[in-house]
Amino acid sequence: MRAVNALIVERMHSPVALIPQLAGHIVAAGGKRLRPMLTLASAQLCGYEGQRHLALATCVEFIHTATLLHDDVVDESDLRRGLATANALFGNKASVLVGDFLFSRAFQLMVADGSLEVLRILSDASAIIAEGEVHQLLTSNDTTTTEEAYLEVISSKTAALFAAACRIGAVVAERPETDAEALDRFGRSLGIAFQLVDDVLDFSARQAELGKSVGDDFREGKITLPVVLAFARGNEEERTFWRRCLEDLEQRAGDLEQAIALMTKHNALEESMERARNYGRDACEALDGFADSPIKSALLEAVEFSIDRAY
Repeated sequence: MRAVNALIVERMHSPVALIPQLAGHIVAAGGKRLRPMLTLASAQLCGYEGQRHLALATCVEFIHTATLLHDDVVDESDLRRGLATANALFGNKASVLVGDFLFSRAFQLMVADGSLEVLRILSDASAIIAEGEVHQLLTSNDTTTTEEAYLEVISSKTAALFAAACRIGAVVAERPETDAEALDRFGRSLGIAFQLVDDVLDFSARQAELGKSVGDDFREGKITLPVVLAFARGNEEERTFWRRCLEDLEQRAGDLEQAIALMTKHNALEESMERARNYGRDACEALDGFADSPIKSALLEAVEFSIDRAY
């Protein structure tokens, strides 16, 4: 990861000073670097001993960072991980354009790698992520959103990059398709579990301990699984509350607390966590075909970490 972090800084460089300044702000904001770590770990799990995975892990992080920059503009967010977002500091135009720059850098890294298969996997993932973002835009503020539609959004928006980050580890190691499929399944299930936990945390006091503000999704009218479950099980008075808060965005003091109370009443948060645990179990099972090793244990621990963040 030290080598990847050095490469991130190197490839963020541009003679246009605002680019490394703005990109550096979001990269330094502290993320877990989970996606590039998955690329490194998957390659090591497959016995890879070369250097290609370093640039590809950097590529994965650039794709992720570009989507964050664009997300914050779309969501009109002012905070990320407790710090001011790039768009709050530098403006929407600069954030969108630097996000485009990072996407372009990612594709330069893919091309430099020279593998058409790697290029296919990561470019496909980029397109799927963009589709997921647009799909989420269509479901935002729509309380009739189904659990199936919600899962389609997070499968595209979050899980696609997790899956691609893991699959390319098998590709650079020239392992058989069965291994690539297993790592794809691992990443996809982990990605869904990770997002489910994120969505639960938005309504949890634990969120504040992690340096994030509670209720951001609620304030923006995002329809996440806890909302879908609470709305489906609510009476007409409760559904009117959800429509006012999330569709009309007419929110008043105490509405977030009321939303959490309704989710607790209908067991929506705990059931969302149970779904996350099920996807976590599927991720772990996907690695059954790989021999036990310290790196396999680390990947299994990544699943445990992703779910245990809620506690």
